[in-house]
Amino acid sequence: MTRRIVRTMCQVAAFAFFSLVVVYFIDNRYRVLPSALHNAFPAHHPGLIVTDITIKSCSSLSIFSTCKLDADIWHRIEKDLYLGSGWVNSAYVHVKRKKEEDILPDDQVILDVTVGRLDPAQGVKGEANEKWEGRPNGIWLKQAAKRHAKGSNQIITSVDVLFGADAVDPRDGWQMAGTPLLLENSGEGQEPRLSIRRGKKAPHSRPIPRVNENGRFKIMQAADLHLSTGTGLCRDEMPPTPKGEKCEADPRTLEFVGRLLDQEKPDLVILSGDQINGDTAPDAQTAIFKYAELFIARKIPFATIFGNHDDEGKSSLPRAGQMSLIESLPYSLSVAGPEEIEGVGNYYVEVLARGSSKHSALTVYLLDTHAYSPDEHNFKGYDWIKKNQIEWFKNTAQGLKKEHAGYTGIHMDLSFIHIPLPEYRDDKLPKKGEWREGVTAPVFNTGFRDALVDEGVLMVSCGHDHANEYCALSSHDDGRPALWMCYAGGAGFGGYGGYGGYHRRIRFFDIDVNEARITTYKRVEYGDLEKRIDEQIIVDGGRPARLQEE
Repeated sequence: MTRRIVRTMCQVAAFAFFSLVVVYFIDNRYRVLPSALHNAFPAHHPGLIVTDITIKSCSSLSIFSTCKLDADIWHRIEKDLYLGSGWVNSAYVHVKRKKEEDILPDDQVILDVTVGRLDPAQGVKGEANEKWEGRPNGIWLKQAAKRHAKGSNQIITSVDVLFGADAVDPRDGWQMAGTPLLLENSGEGQEPRLSIRRGKKAPHSRPIPRVNENGRFKIMQAADLHLSTGTGLCRDEMPPTPKGEKCEADPRTLEFVGRLLDQEKPDLVILSGDQINGDTAPDAQTAIFKYAELFIARKIPFATIFGNHDDEGKSSLPRAGQMSLIESLPYSLSVAGPEEIEGVGNYYVEVLARGSSKHSALTVYLLDTHAYSPDEHNFKGYDWIKKNQIEWFKNTAQGLKKEHAGYTGIHMDLSFIHIPLPEYRDDKLPKKGEWREGVTAPVFNTGFRDALVDEGVLMVSCGHDHANEYCALSSHDDGRPALWMCYAGGAGFGGYGGYGGYHRRIRFFDIDVNEARITTYKRVEYGDLEKRIDEQIIVDGGRPARLQEE
């Protein structure tokens, strides 16, 4: 008898548990339970929910005018919608938020946001429980009681502001909302636009680069994109734009990069500095998102370092802020690096061997070359790699050699920087590719070239001098090849070109770990679009190769 009672109780408990789970999931989808019960349930996606959005404008001509609402109620997005170009006018988006667990079933939440002059509900049959409400500057909010929302992933949980007709938001769960805000006298080409997120923040893991099963791995080096906030204006474009027509720099640059991504299918993209043209990019986030979207959409890992222009503008986001944003993006391998080391972006990327191996086949070192000389009186021009950066590199490289000992192939080390090393100035070195302009390397030489050679790095590649696109071979004292030093050549139309009709280009490194061989070449935006320009084996058998005679 006791066994029967126990068995019956277990069956009843199992049925009750199963019924509770079924009811919970049905209610989560269709809200079948009474509203009073929902307050006892845990929040499906704990976090903040947006309950209202507005814009507050102000004028410096009035001492009573303010662009701030009650900070206890409203969160202000710290981006002037005029980007500082409104003369006496400013405006800021304000967002009202609540914790999800504090919202009652009958409280209003936002299900959609759009921008326009007309009521989105006109001529459209909507849900009976939903309504559109207008806000300043053309904002329209679709609102409904929380109990009518079909799950938390339908509810707006965050709002951001980007700028320009070509603005994109590559973050998971985010999308651009309608047309630009209806703001009088906003900067031409830099119109503010809203971006919205539904549901909770989507987590993403850091990608792990790995050599393909055929033993190949391809790196694209895109240097000096010089993107703007807005579409930007071309400089020294080839062919020249006919009079009366406008050449938009960023769409042309991004189309070029995207085309080569699709044709070459690189496994890793290195962005070697000056992705942003600081003076024409008052909102760095908008510019960063434009290039990142290319890689995120194609699921290609990318790693970033900074140049002298990325944070150059008077209102630019500092390097640390830019790197924090880049680190948070899907498929980004970028890292700020140790805080005690000078610069932002001193780090390395390990490329694992094929299959399921846990051993590294390639190590890519990336270092910040800073911007302008801190001692213009004695050392004019550009800054240099600091001693503590070099010590960090040497210690890191020596430590990794022990880990790489387990790899059965020939491990190879590469490096990328923005500003060239002083040794690039040696015009007697064997080289392949064009040297069109002066090498603007730092005057002060801290010996990083020697450190690279000492630690067995096979090649270093930079950007900075847009029209230079050669690879030069530096040798040991006894004449043995020591280090290949390459320029990528400028890729972006927002930066200078010229020098006899320079065509924008991008450099590739095609790596074959089977032979421990690296072949490099360039592809151009205009001219012979299919040609691998100046194709050259620079590493063979795991050692720097001599210049191949044509």
